[in-house]
Amino acid sequence: MQNVAHSPATRSAVEDTGQLPVMFGRATEAGPAAAPAADGPDFEQIQRSDQFKALRSRLRRFVFPMSLLFVVWYMTYVVLAAYAHDFMSTRVFGVINVGMLLGLLQFVTTILIMAAYLRYAKRHIDPRVAEIRRQAGVPEK
Repeated sequence: MQNVAHSPATRSAVEDTGQLPVMFGRATEAGPAAAPAADGPDFEQIQRSDQFKALRSRLRRFVFPMSLLFVVWYMTYVVLAAYAHDFMSTRVFGVINVGMLLGLLQFVTTILIMAAYLRYAKRHIDPRVAEIRRQAGVPEK
């Protein structure tokens, strides 16, 4: 039985080059287009720009430390729940114990991190994104 996917009649020139085909129409039968479309920004040039690299760096300076902090906080909660039964079952008031409070604080922490990110993005990320878009000629919405 012959495999139809490998027959020469069903293959294109792009497949013969071993390159993945471009998915959204910027390629010809001879291969992917090297130049950007005339009606849009040059995304590759934007990604190589110093402004874009600075933007990504600024974003990483917030995201990575905050993510690390949250993972450490979450793992502390999990380890305490697994190994510090007496501490986690200590009653704080009524039937509420330390474990329940720390579990609820996980949700509070998530909301606070989200609010902090929104504030950070509005002050530091969004203005730089707007500037990069303006320089690239992307119309504002």
